[in-house]
Amino acid sequence: MIIKMKRQATPEQIEEVKQRLYELGPYEIGDIVGTERVVIGVKGDVTALPEDQIRELSGVEEVILISKKYKRASLEYRTQLNHGSLYSRVDVGGVTIGGDELVVIAGPCVVESQEQILTTAKYVKDAGAQLLRGGAFKPRTSPYSFDGLKEEGLRYLQVARKEIGLPVVTEIMSERQIDLFEKYEVDCYQVGSRNGRNQELLNALRSVSKPVLLKREMGTPVEEYLLYAERLMVDGKENVILCERGITTFETFTRNTLDLNAVAAMKRMLTHLPVLVDPSHSTGMRELVPLASFAGVAAGADGLLIETHPDPRYAKCDGPQALLKEELHLTIQKCREIYALVRTSGFVSPALH
Repeated sequence: MIIKMKRQATPEQIEEVKQRLYELGPYEIGDIVGTERVVIGVKGDVTALPEDQIRELSGVEEVILISKKYKRASLEYRTQLNHGSLYSRVDVGGVTIGGDELVVIAGPCVVESQEQILTTAKYVKDAGAQLLRGGAFKPRTSPYSFDGLKEEGLRYLQVARKEIGLPVVTEIMSERQIDLFEKYEVDCYQVGSRNGRNQELLNALRSVSKPVLLKREMGTPVEEYLLYAERLMVDGKENVILCERGITTFETFTRNTLDLNAVAAMKRMLTHLPVLVDPSHSTGMRELVPLASFAGVAAGADGLLIETHPDPRYAKCDGPQALLKEELHLTIQKCREIYALVRTSGFVSPALH
């Protein structure tokens, strides 16, 4: 439930409403100060809550039931905050995701050396990408596969960040790594698909000030996925970014199946959070990454997460899906054209019910 206070509501009136809610039942209550008013959020079973009584309290303008199980992540919730925009914009090291410009996060699957990540960062920036990705810690199915340089990889990313000037996005595997990420000034903490349901990690990341990029777990329905985003946001964290990276279906030709329906639904009907598409993990094939990128942007995505490598033949991880330098540049150029067309079409505007 959302209780929208009047613009002129006093702090005393706001406190009176909250006290009354505490009296009525065991609810989690929090308020968000918007640009024009305060909105009070109520979590719990509100079916027995006497709406008429609350509506009559001084300073209350409107009482609204949120139909979605996820509250703060929902588009319905955002409409009540009067922030000036229905869609959230998330700042990642000075780059705005969810704004007027397509954002591209590009880099290798895994950091292999200082030379490799510096070389990649330079041409990634030249190609038009605004953020650098690269794994220092890598989840791998086989215990014999290369699983990253770990702290050394974070150090290499920090050097690339300072020398090339691109903010860094990298995957965090455990809550125990938060201190390391802070030490090496990581700009955005990525939660990968394998950890998409890791409640302990998500709970720990609530208190992190840096943005969190949450990938969709490969077998998670969209609304369940948004509940995991809600877990990050439940204490008031707002800088959360979503990423569709393909789901598991009966299809085996591609690595996964890019769920464009989910991208369109999230942007138009379900959430105010920025939505990215990962065409690399969706397809697993370099030949298909550009086309999947075009499709993702056309479906309404705010940005892309693309893998690239100076020489994919020698990549220690996911070489077959990594774009070459020239392919990355052309893909970004064409995606910007599609993004401009989609954003002026009017079809990305939310369809509220």
